Amino acid sequence: MGKMLKKSALVLGVIVVAFLSLGGCTRYYTGPVSDHFNGTTFFNPGKPREDGFSDFLKWRFTADKKPWPTEVQTVVKAKPQAKVLGSDMVVTYIGHVTFLIQTQGVNILTDPVWSERVSPVSFLGPKRVTPPGVAFADLPKIDVVLISHNHYDHLDIPTIRDLVKHHQPRFIVPLGNDTIIKNAVPDAVVEAFDWGQTATITPQASVTLSPMHHWSARGPFDRNKALWAAMTIKTPGGNIYFVGDSGYGDGDFYRADLKNNGPFRFAILPIGAYEPRWFMRYAHMNPAEAVAAYQDIGRPLTVAAHYDVFPLTDEAYGQADTDHDVALAATPNPAEDKQRFRRLKVGEFWQVP
Repeated sequence: MGKMLKKSALVLGVIVVAFLSLGGCTRYYTGPVSDHFNGTTFFNPGKPREDGFSDFLKWRFTADKKPWPTEVQTVVKAKPQAKVLGSDMVVTYIGHVTFLIQTQGVNILTDPVWSERVSPVSFLGPKRVTPPGVAFADLPKIDVVLISHNHYDHLDIPTIRDLVKHHQPRFIVPLGNDTIIKNAVPDAVVEAFDWGQTATITPQASVTLSPMHHWSARGPFDRNKALWAAMTIKTPGGNIYFVGDSGYGDGDFYRADLKNNGPFRFAILPIGAYEPRWFMRYAHMNPAEAVAAYQDIGRPLTVAAHYDVFPLTDEAYGQADTDHDVALAATPNPAEDKQRFRRLKVGEFWQVP
C-alpha cells in the first residue's frame, strides 16, 4: 500500500511539473507544410507515434524502476586544451549527451547540460547521479553549440544562459527550438534549420541536419511543435555524426545518413533510457539497436551516450553497459567492434585516430 501511495505521489508530481512548464498552447514555428510538418506539428514521415499521454500515465503507474545509486563519483576530471588544430580530433565526454568536440580549431558542445536536474523546475525531476566530467569554469572558449531537440535532458536553459554569459557561442538547432531559447535567453545567437539544410561554421566546416526517429515536448501543450534532428559535422579531416536521441525504427534514417552525409570518421550514438520497451521503443534505442545503427552508418569510431547519468527510465544503473557488451559480442567482428564502439568514463577524452 505504501509503495502504491509513493508511486501515485510521484506520478502526480510529474503531472504537476508538466503543467507548470507551460501555461497554454505554444507555437514555436510557422512555415510551409512539408513531408514532416503539417502546418502545426512535426512528425516522422511514415512513422506515426501511436502512444500518448495516457500511455505515459500507464508507464508511470506501472513502472518497475531498477536500482540506481544516489551519487557516483567521477573517475576522471578533465581540463581540456584550448584548441585542437587541423584534422586532429579530441572528444571529451562530459556526461549524458554532452560532449566537447575539438577539431579544425573549433570547439563544439553537444546538448550541453550542467544542471542537477533535467526538469522544468529545480526541485523535482530526474537528478544527476554523476557530476559533469568537465567543470563549467574549465571549458575552453566554446564556438558552437549543437542542440538536437527540446527535451529537458538535451535543451537545458540554465546551461544555455551560462554559455551565453561566458562564451557567446552560436547555437545551431532544429526548427522551433530557436523560439524556446530566445524566449528564455534573448541575447543568445541561435540559428534554426530544417532537415536537409546546412549551417556553415567556418570555410572548412559545416553542420547538416537530418531526420532522427524521435519527438519533442517541454510540457503537455507543445507536443511536436519543435523539430528534432541528427547532425553531421563536415570537416576536411572527416565527418562527425551526432545523434542526441533516437529510436531505431527500421534503421532507414541511419542508412540514409551514411549515403547522404557519410562516410563518417566518428559518431555519437545513444544507448540508454530504453525500458520498458513497449513505451520507450519509439524514441530510444536499446544497446542492441544502437549497435545495429553503428553498423548501418558504416562502423565508424563511435562513443556511447545517454546512459548512467540521469535516471530517466526503468532499467538499472549499469544495465546499458552489460547489454552493450552483449550486443557487441554478437557482431561478426566482436573484438574489433568493442574497440570501435566505446563507452568512455565521464570526464574521459578520446584522441580520435
